[in-house]
Amino acid sequence: MTEARITHVGGPTTLIEAAGWRLLTDPTFDPPGRRYSFGLGTSSRKTAGPALEAAELPPLDAVLLTHDHHADNLDTAGRALLPGVGTVLTTPSGAGRLGGNARGLGAWTTWRLESPGRPTIEVTATPARHGPPLSRPLVGEVTGFALRWEGQRHGALWITGDTVLCAGVRKVARRIDVGTVLLHLGGVRFPLTGPVRYTMTAAPALELCAQLRPHTVLPVHYEGWSHFQEGLEGIEAELGRAPADLRARFRRLTPGVPLELPV
Repeated sequence: MTEARITHVGGPTTLIEAAGWRLLTDPTFDPPGRRYSFGLGTSSRKTAGPALEAAELPPLDAVLLTHDHHADNLDTAGRALLPGVGTVLTTPSGAGRLGGNARGLGAWTTWRLESPGRPTIEVTATPARHGPPLSRPLVGEVTGFALRWEGQRHGALWITGDTVLCAGVRKVARRIDVGTVLLHLGGVRFPLTGPVRYTMTAAPALELCAQLRPHTVLPVHYEGWSHFQEGLEGIEAELGRAPADLRARFRRLTPGVPLELPV
């Protein structure tokens, strides 16, 4: 059975080591304390630093960047490491902004990571919507990624990206056999836009996971920034109300501590 080793660096940033590959999601390595603009008069302060520094990372084969235009998914230090990576997969608009080694994937398109002596990883971009209906012109383009390679027993490894529960995200459950989910949560809200949410809370995430029925669910991106409205306590409270078989699929990642799991 194929094993994967996943290390949560902090926020959305994880190091995925599987099938001889090393992949990094959404690089964020700035120290805490700085406030960043998110556009349209909104901002957020980083409240926690990374569990690992960028210099402590092993050589990386690729970066999976769900979007490049918000600092909680790509900050200054994270941006600095991109040129040293073989391939950066991101949204089409993000690839246009980044240039160089960035490659843009539209929803449901696939990129193959290939190297002699290692199984090919098929990376399929999945839909995401970073806010309410019709918000994309304001909040920008976001993607998720589903990773498949030979030898997986439970199904694809899916990174949801920053998204609310929407029709495009639900399609993943119908089109892809998902085994492991890196689930972006946090229930992002800003004072300027009131009750509008820009990422999932635990309640809609549990609804999604009930459709997916994955082997393992790994929540990420719910802490470390002032714009998150639902942290670990709220997530665990919602989990406590979930059916036991669904609750048992969730695993907690401890920042900086690798977790080995079957995939």
